[in-house]
Amino acid sequence: MLTTKKSEEIAEGFLDIAVDNMATAIKKISTEKGYDVRDYALVSFGGAGGQHACKIADKLGIKKIFLHPYAGVLSAFGMGLADLSSIKERTLEITLVDQNISEIERVTTELTNEVQLLLKKQNINNISFRKKAHIKYKGSDSTLEIDIASLAHMKQAFEQLHKNQFGFVSVDKELIIEKIHVEAYGGAGSVKLDKPKTRSKHKLSRTNIYSSGKWHKATVIHRNELGSHIKELSGPAIIREDHGTNYLEKGWRASVDKENNLILERVEDIERTNAIGTVVDPVQLEIFNNLFMSIAEQMGAVLENVAHSVNMKERLDFSCALFDVEGNLVANAPHMPVHLGSMGRSIKTIIDNRKDTMKKNDVYMLNDPYNGGTHLPDITVISPWFDGKNSEPSYYVATRGHHADIGGITPGSMPPMSKNINEEGILFDDFLLAEKGKFKEKKLYEALISTDYPARNPEQNIADLKGQIAANEKGLHELTRVTKDYGTKTVTAYMTHVQNNAEEAVRRIIHTLTDTTYDYPLDNRAHIRCAVSVDQKSRSAKIDFTGTSPELQNNFNAPLAICHAAVLYVFRCLVDDDIPLNQGCLKPIEIIVPEKTFLNPTFPSAVVAGNVETSQAIVNCLFLAFDAMAASQGTMNNFTFGDDDIQYYETIAGGMGATSKGAGASAIQAHMTNSRLTDPEVLEWRFPVLLKEFKIRENSGGSGKFAGGDGVERRIQFLKDMQAAILSNNRNVAPMGLAGGGDAARGENWLQKADGEIQILESADEVSVKKGDIFIIKTPGGGGYGN
Repeated sequence: MLTTKKSEEIAEGFLDIAVDNMATAIKKISTEKGYDVRDYALVSFGGAGGQHACKIADKLGIKKIFLHPYAGVLSAFGMGLADLSSIKERTLEITLVDQNISEIERVTTELTNEVQLLLKKQNINNISFRKKAHIKYKGSDSTLEIDIASLAHMKQAFEQLHKNQFGFVSVDKELIIEKIHVEAYGGAGSVKLDKPKTRSKHKLSRTNIYSSGKWHKATVIHRNELGSHIKELSGPAIIREDHGTNYLEKGWRASVDKENNLILERVEDIERTNAIGTVVDPVQLEIFNNLFMSIAEQMGAVLENVAHSVNMKERLDFSCALFDVEGNLVANAPHMPVHLGSMGRSIKTIIDNRKDTMKKNDVYMLNDPYNGGTHLPDITVISPWFDGKNSEPSYYVATRGHHADIGGITPGSMPPMSKNINEEGILFDDFLLAEKGKFKEKKLYEALISTDYPARNPEQNIADLKGQIAANEKGLHELTRVTKDYGTKTVTAYMTHVQNNAEEAVRRIIHTLTDTTYDYPLDNRAHIRCAVSVDQKSRSAKIDFTGTSPELQNNFNAPLAICHAAVLYVFRCLVDDDIPLNQGCLKPIEIIVPEKTFLNPTFPSAVVAGNVETSQAIVNCLFLAFDAMAASQGTMNNFTFGDDDIQYYETIAGGMGATSKGAGASAIQAHMTNSRLTDPEVLEWRFPVLLKEFKIRENSGGSGKFAGGDGVERRIQFLKDMQAAILSNNRNVAPMGLAGGGDAARGENWLQKADGEIQILESADEVSVKKGDIFIIKTPGGGGYGN
């Protein structure tokens, strides 16, 4: 991009981007731990840390900065002074009640003696201790570290910390001490700082420095002059020292304390103006790209913390995103592509229905696949943002999370044999979840249980929905902060600019494409026909799915929003630029999907596999058509089991297709899913199963100049009788190679019964399992590339 900017403006632009990235990382980590960074001082270290500290603090809303006398070499200095420590832990898994206090004390004493002895053997006698209890709610996997004290104190401390980090407490739930943790430490070197050297003559020099778009006269002094000749110094100023250089921004004041620590404090309010304007600027465009994505990432960090189900807390099967006033996707965190590309239609449904009646702190919910949803377990929670001046919303934030069960004919709400959407669970189309900040729990609970196929664990649904609301609240809070910094007009303008930038990036890619067609078969004999025609003059493309199979009598029908999500994902992947996935990517693309095909079905067609399986097939079809990538595993290998009391769902990794640039990745969640598997310990703790084996399926990727990635083999043994189901693809059709590369191995589904009998299962199948039975899933690899 050509620019008339001066060299100093460009240099400061690069610095602003770097500062923004650093502040974003600090904010994300802090949010994940439940901390508000504005309540803390910023400790800066490293030779260059002091040069950026004021700008980073301003980005974070921090008012005080602490710089140790040896900040430039603090890591090495600290290593030389560090304590030796010894840590011992012991698992208890007992309730936090009076009857168990003696056991807690006994274990704590034993661990204390053990760690103390280990340090004494190293000739350390001045020993201190940290004694912690890892406490959680019964049924939860998230523990909090609490100082071991009286029963009342531990309960109070846990509830306060839980409230701060997760946003709620559950006073009716039992508290469990998962383990005791005792650390002994001692032997640290003593800290003796040299007195600062004083200078007999007090000399100040001045220099020109470029900051905030202007040249300024800045004072230049040595750190040792602070406290000796100068008590306080106002910015802008450069403070030199032996191991680094510090820059004091305008509006900040510097002083030293009695330990010769440099203390920087903001003494003037930050000037918040719309100086950057609403006309696109390359530097600010990059900053807003990161800023909008950061909002979504912080929402995701909150949801991971506060969610209740394994699906969201462990598997991270959720997505968070930010939308403009029209409901267009602006930016997202790197969550689930199948969610993100389709959520905009859900936002627009709520806007169409509710725009005239929306109020601040209202929250809406829907999962209707025919109004922007994907399948019924994926529930979208939407919150509008108001700027305080207008009665209508300016922006929207939303979270979409996969719920462990939303009713339907099988536990887990992923029935392989459904033929009607009503068999797949409860459908919500525009449900008012909170009104003026009041959560409508009673009405929601009634809706979850008052159907032919009610939700099996409505309390868990409610807990996860509260988590989604908490994540939205974080997004609204961050939007308020950003608009306070830049002004609503500027933020609104850059929501358009980031989409326009994405549009231009896609147009550049379209210019390299040619007309092409591809037919992609599924295991159930349906096929996707895709014809791509490119207009080089306008750098636009038409993606035409005419000729695709009609609506299916099974549940592989994919609502129209899913097809759009898959196209959006593919074109975003083709773009090399680091841009957020957003609605702008689709502006140069016309998508034609005839009605009553299985990519544009009509209500009440069953759709549960359309989201997870057909979406993967669309992506493979497009990548193969563009000669960009061999077919990946082409499935999410959806595995569910449960009964009326427990429900579990997971997607299982497989092989990625190879490209002209390299081999496909093995054992990876490919394309339209981006979740992870539940930790084995959590899986076996929460559910009556054993993970017997989980390994890479060697040589299952296609051969070629570049091999396709390998799938995996997963064996789960049941410890009680229940129902199990598999919803998958590429068990009959092998993932295709490209440019002469070999096809990958097809997937396989088996049930090994307790008596040794093997039952081979179909791509989509359901079975009653008995105690001792083992469910075996071998996932497909990815196709190879080249001879």
